[in-house]
Amino acid sequence: MAAITSAVIAIAGVILGWIAIEIACKPCLEKGREAIDRSLNPDYDPDDDLQAPLNPNPDPQSHPGITHN
Repeated sequence: MAAITSAVIAIAGVILGWIAIEIACKPCLEKGREAIDRSLNPDYDPDDDLQAPLNPNPDPQSHPGITHN
């Protein structure tokens, strides 16, 4: 009977520890799980997530590398 009690206490401790880690690290774990889901999704295109503009200098008259004298 003591072995069963010890096993139940150990299992309960592992479960409570797992729950504590899930609660404490929730934001980090969610980002990781989202990244895993995206990498396993065959329809996901990483190019769709680009936030920066492809042309950072929209003015065609000014070229940053060319100086006019």
